[in-house]
Amino acid sequence: MASSCFLRQILFSSLPTNLPSRSDPLSPPFPKNLTCSAPSTASLSISSIERLTNSRRKLSEVRSMATEKGKQEKKKVEIFDTEENLAVELAKYTADLSDKYCKEKGAFTVVVSGGSLIKSLRKLVEVGSIDWPRWHFFWVDERVVPKHHEDSNYKLAYDAFLSKVPIPPGNVYAINESLSAEAAAEDYETCLKHLVKTGVLRVSESTGFPKFDLMLLGMGPDGHVASLFPGHGLCDEKKRWVASVTDSPKPPSERITFTFPVINSSACVALVVCGSGKAGAVEAAVKKTGDVPAGCVSAEEELVWFLDKPACSKL
Repeated sequence: MASSCFLRQILFSSLPTNLPSRSDPLSPPFPKNLTCSAPSTASLSISSIERLTNSRRKLSEVRSMATEKGKQEKKKVEIFDTEENLAVELAKYTADLSDKYCKEKGAFTVVVSGGSLIKSLRKLVEVGSIDWPRWHFFWVDERVVPKHHEDSNYKLAYDAFLSKVPIPPGNVYAINESLSAEAAAEDYETCLKHLVKTGVLRVSESTGFPKFDLMLLGMGPDGHVASLFPGHGLCDEKKRWVASVTDSPKPPSERITFTFPVINSSACVALVVCGSGKAGAVEAAVKKTGDVPAGCVSAEEELVWFLDKPACSKL
């Protein structure tokens, strides 16, 4: 039987966030068939993307250790003159993967974080060739607050991205924020396991954890990713898919988060970081000179760091 997360996302996953909070998540006045509006801006042509991205400078491309099955993860660090050029290239990178997986398996499973990452997705809504109805949209972490709350990663993604693209409401998987952090994490994990059974999500042959097509991650100044903070015990979690956080060093304290085994089982991971305030954490993660969670991120096929010049100033 599907979890409440799976049932609720059909009704509420792309709803406006300026509605009042409710005690019963399945009660009116929420509409049942709200459709996201299509992008109103002109399509961004491939040629214009290519022209803008010619200014980017690739720092390095190295091969990591082979996985258990003999495949190699490709790790890239790409540096851009401006955040604008970074956003354009990130859009092209995501659109290319969307096209690839939609053709190969009829769907594209995407995971996002909150924070500044969502702003960097703005150019994606201008790409006219994306098959949005085949997207399945998830969050790597979420704060256990109402959807209209300013701290909600759902609200951030809805206002800046989901409200502007026609991803079907039934393909957007939000947490049940009416539950406790622990129950919400269990519910979201049950939702993912249901999607594995129905074939929406793949499973990694090497790890047994769900294998998302693309995970788009930001990073905090302390090097945290998702809600996995430096020194926190959850950084060492090996079994759970989704874990609850009740003592986050960054408010709000109650959250849910994917664990590293799930993050690192993704086919592709993009770590998107901008600003000089994160340069130290970037150095520690990329050069492995410090113990920061971002340095533990990997992918089964490709890990790409998208950095602007201030963020890579210590590399």
